[in-house]
Amino acid sequence: MITLQMQMKLGSLPYKTKQFFLVLVKLSIVFGAGYFIYEKLANNSELSFSNFVQFTGKNNVFAPKNITFLLIFTIFNWFFEILKWQKLISIVQNISFKNAMEQSLGALTASLFTPNRIGEYGAKAIFYDSNYRKKVMLINLISNMLQMTTTLILGSIGFIIFVSTYDITVDYYKIGRLVILALLIIVFFGFGIAQNRFKIKGFSISSIKTFIIDFSSRKLILGALLSFLRYGIFSFQFYYILHLFNVNIGYLDAMVVITSMYLLASIIPSIFIFDVIIKGSIAVYLFSFLDINPLITLCTITLMWLLNFAIPSCFGSFYVLNFKLSKQE
Repeated sequence: MITLQMQMKLGSLPYKTKQFFLVLVKLSIVFGAGYFIYEKLANNSELSFSNFVQFTGKNNVFAPKNITFLLIFTIFNWFFEILKWQKLISIVQNISFKNAMEQSLGALTASLFTPNRIGEYGAKAIFYDSNYRKKVMLINLISNMLQMTTTLILGSIGFIIFVSTYDITVDYYKIGRLVILALLIIVFFGFGIAQNRFKIKGFSISSIKTFIIDFSSRKLILGALLSFLRYGIFSFQFYYILHLFNVNIGYLDAMVVITSMYLLASIIPSIFIFDVIIKGSIAVYLFSFLDINPLITLCTITLMWLLNFAIPSCFGSFYVLNFKLSKQE
């Protein structure tokens, strides 16, 4: 699970030497991911691990029945993500579900502490021959864009309802400045597109546009459907955890806040390991309008992060350690 740049540097080395460096890289990724998970749990400025354990234990969250349901949600969440990758990547190479799981979970581990999960692109591409890797990275970009589009659409609906339902103090002067700034950004962005200067994840806008246009519409629709199903699963998992903390709130009312939270958190760039902190701060503010205890909100965010990222990345560590370069590489 190494980056493309690193692989190029190792390309001229003997095979055994490359294997030695590969082992060091894999161990660094696994230990690095483990260290960041430990730091997030042990040194969380918003919620100490002892308080988290005490509060969840007090509410019987980890009872066998409850944890079984939570793990089922996690399994289905990643099942649809892995299935989406298997279907989208089939235009390059048909792979089994097992291989798709290896690539998805291994890439999660490798990207856990990279800004905006950018390490995922190189991690998935390294599984394929060098002449396919740019296309693999573009497919991964499409996969993430489909999930982001789902978040933006549902989040926008939820946020509009949230703003119209709750009494939020609005600073129109600041909003006006933000609108002007946004318009300027759009103008410059449009000029950049016209000049073909802007890039996303290293790819020009025109190349991405061409690739999407030529992409199978059937697979795009399937990918969008799987993204929607995945969103429905982990958002309901969030609601279920609130229910375990004895929060008396209707599903639709909760979804208005949950979708708004994911929308706001998704548009703030961050190192992935701090994603839980950003979501926690936003969630505490949003759920305060429902008079929900901030401790419940923070425990819910932390538990969601543990279930859907920390635990899967531990399984991904197994695939990272077992990754091998071919002798041709």
